[in-house]
Amino acid sequence: MLKQRSSGILMHITSVPSEFGIGDFGPATYRFVDFLRHAGQNCWQILPLNHTTARTGHSPYNCFSAFAGNPLLISPVLLYRAGLLRRGEIAGPPSFPADRVDFPKVERYKRELLERAFQRFQERPQPADYEPFCAEHQAWLEPFASFVAIKRHFKGRPWCDWPAALRDRRTRALDAIKADLAEAIERERFLQYAFYRQYLDLQRYAHEQGVQVIGDLPIYVAYDSADVWSNPEVFKLRADKKPKFIGGVPPDYFSKTGQLWGNPVYDWDFSERTGFAWWMQRIRHNLLLFDLVRIDHFRGLVAYWEVPAGHKTAARGKWVKAPSESFFGTLFRQIPFAAIFAEDLGHITPDVRETVAKYEFPCMRVLQFAFSGDPKRNIHMPHNHIPNAIVYTGTHDNNTTRGWFDHEMDGARRKRLSEYLGHKSGAKEISWELMRLAMASIAKLAIVPMQDVLSLGASARMNYPAKATGNWLWRMRDGRLNAHLAARLKDLTETYGRL
Repeated sequence: MLKQRSSGILMHITSVPSEFGIGDFGPATYRFVDFLRHAGQNCWQILPLNHTTARTGHSPYNCFSAFAGNPLLISPVLLYRAGLLRRGEIAGPPSFPADRVDFPKVERYKRELLERAFQRFQERPQPADYEPFCAEHQAWLEPFASFVAIKRHFKGRPWCDWPAALRDRRTRALDAIKADLAEAIERERFLQYAFYRQYLDLQRYAHEQGVQVIGDLPIYVAYDSADVWSNPEVFKLRADKKPKFIGGVPPDYFSKTGQLWGNPVYDWDFSERTGFAWWMQRIRHNLLLFDLVRIDHFRGLVAYWEVPAGHKTAARGKWVKAPSESFFGTLFRQIPFAAIFAEDLGHITPDVRETVAKYEFPCMRVLQFAFSGDPKRNIHMPHNHIPNAIVYTGTHDNNTTRGWFDHEMDGARRKRLSEYLGHKSGAKEISWELMRLAMASIAKLAIVPMQDVLSLGASARMNYPAKATGNWLWRMRDGRLNAHLAARLKDLTETYGRL
């Protein structure tokens, strides 16, 4: 899977500069792909592209759908080029913050533009590929479009609080409300069509520039989602369709009560009896969009922490085994060359390591985790890396490297880092020092967050896992990419044989 030494950049599309307040699939993102090519990078890792919501802080890991794309990523410029917006409608957008996403303001602005685009789309002959797109994706698109339209009709109420006939998807009630909400449902179909056409054009351009796109697949889905509403049998739910159990992680050194995520857990017995059909559909969908897919919280496919619904903490949960051998056996029979890798960070037990090794999944190594514990046993230490791995300076869940150095390094770890580097390093240089260690690693693939390439501090951090708000906001300021930065990154990449 990882055939040669290579490297890339981690930056979500929302973080790309844009005059419209949030990164999208428009011209600035094409220019970012050009920067990657000039900098000698052949991989671009992004976060999940799914439909986010204000209710969950616009987390790309807690979405309305495991399949539907986020309409906020649709480019107004590309809609204008398609004749669906007028020049005056996208000229002079509101003033948006340069280095963060103001989601409420962006939502208000883009909602109006997308509505205008939809009205024009309805007034003209349908593109030849519209109905084929809807037919190809019908299995998830129809339930999703209905879910969003009905949810808006009930002013955002969770689907479990809808009238029982709609909650339970009874045919007569569902057909009646779909007829009443036909235009709203068609709007959602159009938005997904626009999203996927723009994204696939961008992906095609990236491939033409020699850049592979790495995606991310969260193991769990949100309870209040089209997935759970339309596939309740895939999850452990009660008769009233509310969760029996929810997912999380057990108490550990960092949290005495563990983490309670609130997502419903899977009914693996049902999934196994049905050939893991929903999962196979989901993985196939992601492999159409990405050249390599990271499975977030991979350990949950081997054994997962299950907490009875209603508990306030994760402390009274238990480990439950998933049918990993049956699952991966089915996966590789149906998709023999599934390009996936394991997010194997956190509480990783021997059974998870054995599964990763058995199926030869690439694993992850994070340099910010390297400089503590026993240097002979710490798997994140560069001298303990393995070739079939992806090494990061940090991930989207970590501080930036400069923020880590400034705020999270105690004296002992700073001493070990200095000894490992062979000299003391300061805050201004530390990001590129760790980038050099990543590039020098024997791991086949090295990934660096864009914030580290720019040597940015803690204010540019993308996510604080323990915080429910204030995440997913960072945007790269316009003008930060230039020929000098590209040349410096390319030189480092070439030095360690990753071109």
